[in-house]
Amino acid sequence: MKSKGLEHYWYSHHPLVWLLLPLSALFFLLSSLRRTLFRLGLLKSYRSSIPIIIVGNISVGGTGKTPLVVWLCQFLRDQGFNPGIINRGYQGEASGWPQQVTAKSDARLVGDEAVLLAQRTDCPVVAGPKRIDSVKLLEQQGCDIIVSDDGLQHYALQRDIEIAVVDGERRSGNGFLLPAGPLREGVARLQSVDLVVCNGGEAKQGEYLMQITPSEVVSLSDPSQRLPLAYFAGKTVTAVAGIGNPARFFTTLKEAGIEVVRRVFPDHHRFSAADLEATDNPLLMTEKDAVKCKTMPPPDSWYLVVAANFNDDFTQHLQMCVNKLKNKD
Repeated sequence: MKSKGLEHYWYSHHPLVWLLLPLSALFFLLSSLRRTLFRLGLLKSYRSSIPIIIVGNISVGGTGKTPLVVWLCQFLRDQGFNPGIINRGYQGEASGWPQQVTAKSDARLVGDEAVLLAQRTDCPVVAGPKRIDSVKLLEQQGCDIIVSDDGLQHYALQRDIEIAVVDGERRSGNGFLLPAGPLREGVARLQSVDLVVCNGGEAKQGEYLMQITPSEVVSLSDPSQRLPLAYFAGKTVTAVAGIGNPARFFTTLKEAGIEVVRRVFPDHHRFSAADLEATDNPLLMTEKDAVKCKTMPPPDSWYLVVAANFNDDFTQHLQMCVNKLKNKD
């Protein structure tokens, strides 16, 4: 039987959680001290010459930031901006950072999310663990606004707009900070951001609901082959997911009337050909996983493209925030 990771207990009050609370208290003291030092100017932070929008969260794991970043970049373009994106490049093995990322970059070197963002937005994307270095590189490339994919707790980088994404189903788990719970910062941190986006579920007061909807499925071996997700309705697929919250992916398929054989891997999993061994069913995966599998596509393999959708209230509030940036110029 597969052992349960610590993340499993973050959404419960298992006795193990209570044993970890002293470490969570220490985490709280150290993180609070760090933030206070930045606020007082005792730790240096970088102010870019161009506006920065942070899209982040207060919890560990997938909350749906990437579809929001894709949507946000298009929104900014519609406003006349030329946005660039910075990403941590998580698990990338590049020998030097920061790295310029394109849709054809090797995800093993720069990270899967960075390649996906370059593929979906056609914006300049720079990946690297030191976000300030990434910002400085984008400053030289004609961008007039920068979107940071994650980095809400990266206080060494000053920001103009903060957008926090909350998982509408899992919320804040057991409500504890790491390592007893999933939180990087307390829930009260949401009161200080500009916008709180609720991904699925039911938005609470002051939050804006984001609906992630499937748009189409694309052949892994031939991207020119595109089908509506409804094509697989009534059929059985082997669903592969190596993301932070795979249950959301499986639920999307089931709601489309698809029978699912699950094949779950850890978040940011580095796939091998053995992981994608042939089955009797079509193989369907997330777009983030697909960027790591295009060099070894098995027969009849596809990935799901999704899009973020918002109501007018969110767009209007965001417009107000962006107008303030324009008025600063």
